[in-house]
Amino acid sequence: MRVALATWQDRISPVFDVARQVLLVELAQGKIVNRRLTDLTGQSPREQVEQLTAMGVQVLICGAVSRPLAMMLAAASIQVIPFTAGEVESVLTAWLAGRLPGPEWVMPGCRCRRGRQGRRAKCVNRQAVNRRTRRQNENCNHIFR
Repeated sequence: MRVALATWQDRISPVFDVARQVLLVELAQGKIVNRRLTDLTGQSPREQVEQLTAMGVQVLICGAVSRPLAMMLAAASIQVIPFTAGEVESVLTAWLAGRLPGPEWVMPGCRCRRGRQGRRAKCVNRQAVNRRTRRQNENCNHIFR
């Protein structure tokens, strides 16, 4: 499995659409077998998706991502873990331990535990919201409208 973490100055890049570098991590049986920093040379969202696909990326961990780019990534069968913030190494460790997404690594200002897309957007994955407490389920896929 190959995981890409959008990076900027040893942290998760705040906006994937303009990220120019990813840490590409290759895993075998849950262990890191290879890792390298790779430049994203694509000038358009389509080119970025094509480059990630060519690298064999199956999971992308990033900060905010535009809806059109998120849809292209989903169409390319790349699982996106968006609205993530923090130091790359701690985020990678959390993901390997199964603790991502989690409130410790959510972008500042996000209300929906894992993130938010714009001020008016809200999570519409109704199965993931506890109706009594209005709290977000940790396993929410965050479908926004």
